[in-house]
Amino acid sequence: MGDDNEETKTPETQIEEDNNPTPNENDSNPAITENNNTEATISTQAAVNKRKGRSPAWEHFEKKKIRGQIKAVCIHCKNILGASSKNGTRHLLDHVKSCLYKRQRTIDQSMLNPTKLSDGTVKLGTYNFNHDHARKALANMIILHEYPLSMVDHIGFKMYSNTLQPLFKVCSRNTIKKDIFKVFEVEREKTMKLLDTNRSRIVITTDMWTSNNQKRGFMTITSHFIDDAWNLQSRLIRFIYVPCPHTAEELADALLECMFEWNLDRKFSTLTVDNCSTNDSMTVIVLDKICSSSLMLDGRLFHMQCCAHILNLVVRDGLEVIKKSIEKIRYSVAFWLGTQKKEEKFLEAARQLRVPTSKMLELDCKTRWNSTYSMFKTAMIYKDVFPRLKQREPLYKEVPSESDWAKTKELVDKLAMFYDVTNICAIRLTKFEKYWDTMHGLMGVASILDPRYKMKQIEFLCPLIYLNNAAQEIKKYKDILYDLIKEYQSRSQQSQQVQSESLIPTSSSRPSMPKLDLVKQLDVFVSYSTTHGHVKSELDHYLEESLLPRNDDDDFDILCWWKSNGIKYPTLHDIARYILAIPVSTVASESCFSTSGRIISPHHSRLHSKTVEALMCTRDWLWSEIRASSPNENEARRVTVQDEEVDNNEEEDWFSNLRLDGFIVLTEKVSKDLD
Repeated sequence: MGDDNEETKTPETQIEEDNNPTPNENDSNPAITENNNTEATISTQAAVNKRKGRSPAWEHFEKKKIRGQIKAVCIHCKNILGASSKNGTRHLLDHVKSCLYKRQRTIDQSMLNPTKLSDGTVKLGTYNFNHDHARKALANMIILHEYPLSMVDHIGFKMYSNTLQPLFKVCSRNTIKKDIFKVFEVEREKTMKLLDTNRSRIVITTDMWTSNNQKRGFMTITSHFIDDAWNLQSRLIRFIYVPCPHTAEELADALLECMFEWNLDRKFSTLTVDNCSTNDSMTVIVLDKICSSSLMLDGRLFHMQCCAHILNLVVRDGLEVIKKSIEKIRYSVAFWLGTQKKEEKFLEAARQLRVPTSKMLELDCKTRWNSTYSMFKTAMIYKDVFPRLKQREPLYKEVPSESDWAKTKELVDKLAMFYDVTNICAIRLTKFEKYWDTMHGLMGVASILDPRYKMKQIEFLCPLIYLNNAAQEIKKYKDILYDLIKEYQSRSQQSQQVQSESLIPTSSSRPSMPKLDLVKQLDVFVSYSTTHGHVKSELDHYLEESLLPRNDDDDFDILCWWKSNGIKYPTLHDIARYILAIPVSTVASESCFSTSGRIISPHHSRLHSKTVEALMCTRDWLWSEIRASSPNENEARRVTVQDEEVDNNEEEDWFSNLRLDGFIVLTEKVSKDLD
């Protein structure tokens, strides 16, 4: 048993120290000198307390019962000392003299903080070290940059922290995890409030991912919307562990639980998912369990197919045409990348032939057409190297022929259009048309809402895609927009009717009603009396107006245009706010998986699923705040996050920011290529 006069290190004490980490009372700090007034202060306080019959030590300690014993807890550093009456308080007074936190409060005025001003001069001021703020900053750093939680146990990090601020006691891994969950709860409440107060509809993308290390499935759910300032926003709201089997019912239950928990079931408008039968079944289940009256056009616009996956299927169909040639090139690339010795031999042969590039071969991922395109593009540069190496390497069997390279070049030329912006006219249009029909014409509606094109894009592309049925398809897109206008107008009238009823004065209150209320009543009455013909004239007026001038270098901001033209086209303004927020792919959700792969690394495969979700979601929320407060931080984040992803998928980079208004960029590229 330890002496009551000594600071005990019981399990409970250790937990208390983790939650309130402080320097040990025996720690020395050469940067902080002994306060000459401490003993005098205690002596003076002792004289006062002697008359009261109480030791001055209790000005700095609180009595608490711990494991059945009375202990004294320092109010400055939270260290626990014995408090038995038989031992007196001398040890408590000694602790007060040596307590670093007590001394920190005493010498605050002597701790200088140099601040560089805008004119280049340096201003000296004082600062107060706040241990809680420092711990929160440490938790934020671990979340933002995906550092392992175990870094707080690293001796190098402890040495660095002590050098930077000797008063900061690095906490344990369990304590930093608790701090991370505190940040998670605070940011979660802020994000829920943001989504709840936002007046526009919320669009959802979702996807599944199975970790290689944990062999567990996670479902990511991301919200997309245009805020009241007409800025495009995206927030990851859940990163859920979903146990096997990943059936449509399980996925639907997880998605619905999230929608109800976040109170999004009445603002939930469109769901973008991958193209697979499970997601199709899940969508049907979700539609059956949510109120159809809250959806646009009774759910006709609810299901959005992932355009990135559609394009991948389109190109893969095109690649089947020259499958044998592709396999030969893939075999050749894999063979010469098989070992370091083979790779060196290949580069030596390339130098001998004076190949004008230093770019190395790259092997593709069979399920990603853009990586196949990159493999082809690089391999074609070295096409003369392969037959030369066949003469020197007997194990190298299949060399691509001139015919194979000719077919590959033709395919690369066509894939280049896909690679830049995706040309829908070049390869296997039938499969694209199959999935295009499932998009409910939302892309067409989005293109109509671009004031630079309006109906011109539809009138240009439909004959190319649908041939003789072009007129019918053009009418379909226009009818969808008319239906949306009628529904938005109907909902607006219902809302205005409620307002008008609240504004209509009773007989008893009418004499005292101000004139301003009568003006409001008149405005509501006029708005409520609006006929469908007037609504139609709003769209007709928009379409009849001349197109907005455009040029190749024009960085047109369609959101800014609709924000400023809301008074002129109020109904179309609201529709644009909904339509232009819809992502055409699930890449925004899939991009989380590259981060989660780093978080759930082989060294951290024991992370609990709730910890993984807290890290993933909080990271997204914190970066969203940073980007909103300082646009320059976005570039800093790009460098930090992508420094380990030099070979990032360009298709994902493009699609991660592509929404329905991106259809316009697609059309521009197609029209130039056709010309």
